[in-house]
Amino acid sequence: MTEQHEQPAYTFERGTDGPKVIVVGVDGSDSSLRAAAYAGGLARRQHALLAVVYVQPVLAAGAALGAPVADTTDEIAEDLITQIREAAERVKGIFEVRWEFHTFRGDAYGGLVKAADELKADAVVVGASEQAGHRIIGSVAVRLVKAGRWPVTVVP
Repeated sequence: MTEQHEQPAYTFERGTDGPKVIVVGVDGSDSSLRAAAYAGGLARRQHALLAVVYVQPVLAAGAALGAPVADTTDEIAEDLITQIREAAERVKGIFEVRWEFHTFRGDAYGGLVKAADELKADAVVVGASEQAGHRIIGSVAVRLVKAGRWPVTVVP
């Protein structure tokens, strides 16, 4: 007995295979900087846009106590973009990567989801959590994977 299956009609897709926008979350930690380096290599090989995203935490408790939370997170963002520009300048002429830097406010998971949605990400890259408590309550990376909306690469 032979079974026959009809092949579905496929529609033409523009562009090439592979991601066109890669979002990478950075927070200044070693694992996030390794994630940025990995994502940069992926973006270079795929000729994709690298969207470097820093999510500025909203620390209501610190703000309530009069701590300059916004100023501190703005300084972190400025430091990160300076580091990224310096790294891009070092490899200029050797490796060419199109990149943009974006900041969002909120918790890391919510900010990365918003960034990936707004930037129409094809892939998300994050560093593995360095906090022991995340093994119990779940890290940003695990939550992104469970969301199942984009391919997620977790860099150790």
